[in-house]
Amino acid sequence: MPEGHTIHRAARLQNKRFKGKVLRSESPQGRFDSGSSQIDGQELRKIYANGKHLFYEFDSGDFVHVHLGLFGKFRTLSLPTDDPVSENCRWLLTSDTDRLHLAGPTVCEVIDSDQVDAIRRRLGPDPLVKRHREDPVEKMAKRLSRRTIPIGAAILDQKVLAGLGNVYRAEILYLIGLDPFTPSNQVSIQDLSALWSESVRLLTLGERAGRIVTTEPADVGKQRARDLGRYERLYCYKRHGEQCRRCGDTIRTADIDGRNIWWCPTEQT
Repeated sequence: MPEGHTIHRAARLQNKRFKGKVLRSESPQGRFDSGSSQIDGQELRKIYANGKHLFYEFDSGDFVHVHLGLFGKFRTLSLPTDDPVSENCRWLLTSDTDRLHLAGPTVCEVIDSDQVDAIRRRLGPDPLVKRHREDPVEKMAKRLSRRTIPIGAAILDQKVLAGLGNVYRAEILYLIGLDPFTPSNQVSIQDLSALWSESVRLLTLGERAGRIVTTEPADVGKQRARDLGRYERLYCYKRHGEQCRRCGDTIRTADIDGRNIWWCPTEQT
């Protein structure tokens, strides 16, 4: 499933092509016929992301809510193009200059502003959202205060922290030196503050680059970030049995919530 930086990047790049334009809306697959017809011919005001959710706001006040889930994918093409429209395309948006295909999303629906607000209220703070109604660290602390599940499991709950996936959770916990099996209600406010700051830093870098890179070049024997090879970009994710890039201990893995997590027992005590 795409992590939050991918969703925010999609919103930014799609806004450049489609924001402020009157769009043709279709559902070649047929599963979004009613919704696509409802917003056909409307002007797209803005696309914005929150966590792993995308919201397309149209001038009528309608919103299209998209969640890619495990299999959803976008394809954006400049017109004219010889590329045929896929029969699996759930939603097709077309302007005078560009075409946007959406296939395989978990959610693609027309909703109103109250429903948008309800979704956003359920979510935890998003590291890539600049303005927050409540202090992000305090909000996380409140939602974790009565939870005894490991912090490594809790931060994948989108109601605690919106946008993190399996890669970022392993890497962020490594970088702040926090044992992923620490009970959530025993994590200090200082560690939660570090967790938030590191999430903001890394997801911002990921959104700009379009990929996840967490390592410092010096830790893999390089001088510049652009010199990092494909297998040098992460500290612990999927590096079970390999040496920690900082201390040399062996990276471990275990099931924490039905999914694996990776950590260094020396760096994360």
